[in-house]
Amino acid sequence: MTDSLAEETKRIVAQFEYTDDDVNKGVQEFLRQMNEGLQKDGTSISQIPTYVTGVPNGTEKGLYMAVDLGGTNFRVCSIHLNGDTTFNLTYSKVAIPKELMVAKTSKELFGFLAKQIEIFLRTHHGDHFEAHVRRRQTTSTPEGYRDERFFRLGFTFSFPVQQFGINKGTLIRWTKGFDIPDAIGKDVCALLQEEIDLLGLPVKVAALVNDTVGTLMARSYTSPGKTSTLVGAIFGTGTNGAYVEKITNIQKAVDGDFDKSTGLMVINTEWGSFDNQLNVLPNTPWDRKLDQESVNPGIQMFEKRVSGMFLGEIVRLAAVDLYNNADVAFFKDINSSTNDWKSTTHIGEESGLFKQWGLDSSLLSVAAADNTPELSVLRQELESQLQVYSASSEDARAFKEIANAVGRRAARLSAVALAGIVIQSDRLKEATTDEPVDIGADGSLVEHYPFFRDMIHDAFKVIEGIGAEGADRIRIGIARDGSGVGAALIALVAAGMEKKGIVDYLSSVKNEAARKLAGAVPAVGDSTTLA
Repeated sequence: MTDSLAEETKRIVAQFEYTDDDVNKGVQEFLRQMNEGLQKDGTSISQIPTYVTGVPNGTEKGLYMAVDLGGTNFRVCSIHLNGDTTFNLTYSKVAIPKELMVAKTSKELFGFLAKQIEIFLRTHHGDHFEAHVRRRQTTSTPEGYRDERFFRLGFTFSFPVQQFGINKGTLIRWTKGFDIPDAIGKDVCALLQEEIDLLGLPVKVAALVNDTVGTLMARSYTSPGKTSTLVGAIFGTGTNGAYVEKITNIQKAVDGDFDKSTGLMVINTEWGSFDNQLNVLPNTPWDRKLDQESVNPGIQMFEKRVSGMFLGEIVRLAAVDLYNNADVAFFKDINSSTNDWKSTTHIGEESGLFKQWGLDSSLLSVAAADNTPELSVLRQELESQLQVYSASSEDARAFKEIANAVGRRAARLSAVALAGIVIQSDRLKEATTDEPVDIGADGSLVEHYPFFRDMIHDAFKVIEGIGAEGADRIRIGIARDGSGVGAALIALVAAGMEKKGIVDYLSSVKNEAARKLAGAVPAVGDSTTLA
């Protein structure tokens, strides 16, 4: 690498350095904002109660359903839990017709969704479908009926909702190209249940599911060992985390009914908006430019430094500045003699390098993984993805160093959020290397970016309250299919809560009857006829 290119690359890389001291300051601020979010609404870290008051341990059995409306596709699943941390998954997926995304009424969309559930049941569970027992009028519940052989269903609904029960939540607004105004402010679980009931299906919408909470549940069911999972985290296109919190730590009001007997509740942090105020988050010129040109300036500031959607853009902005530096030869050379491929470097007119979002974050993974002497794999990808033709090994080296710096910073920032939750939970005291604090993670960064989890683990070692010894008692494992398996597991938890509610209701009926009977015992000489 030429001296000027090497020096300028070093200057850029230094601005992405996130030191041990920065990490510790970040953890302390994360803890402060976490607890602020537990005390009141309207904070950076929202700390949304999910009404899920338990996590599975891998011994649960049964057949449950899950549906996932996350965008342009609708997925229907059935999950058979085997009781030994394993499960069998059956699913189908269908595209949502474009006209239904902007239907005049919510009935049109939810009727379509219910019909897909019916098709799935007839195809994959025909025997159960035909043999199911219809609702029978009894006194088993306050509603006056008991349902038998009904599938409990977890509904992953990836749009903003205000939740007020484990299977109750009103739609705040549509995103992702959907626009059905009459659904706003309505309970989406009730809308789906109404259409399911019209078709006479043996299905009860038992839980409204956030995919991050589903990630936590899926990992807790499949993780090795006896200790339940503490955190479910997504490090992919976006980033978010859900964790198990003590109910006594939730100071703000939690409306609606939930099972208080466990003393725990899963909290959806919405940590993508951590430190929107920029009290401690790093803020390079390229971070500022990305934020200014984004669709939501000033918010999701943590996500804009951590998630896959944004990392490629940060690298692109830094690379363009380097390219535009007249004193540096980067992705350009005077003649072919300065290029080890003996041809002149040039960039195609349609190169993504000069377009917003034109550099896919997958290129960072390629850069991190390429350890060939001349970085030939990365140079080929620069050509195929960015139309950078005949990049020199020096160009590729400079690009790799910038990309690695952005990736490393993202991993260390990820460690801040995870460490904050681990410290808040106080679980490290009981953890051992055999039964560590368990974290489930999903997303392209933890799955495909080389050594991303290792970089998180290295950051744990320098954090006060964890240290090298504590870091060895924290395990990050891959969790998959939070919107499917995880949603089914939340339906299982909801069914348990419902069963407990029925038991509590029958107990109250019994106690009330006993009270009336006791009050009706006649005195000596009174009539013995009970009214």
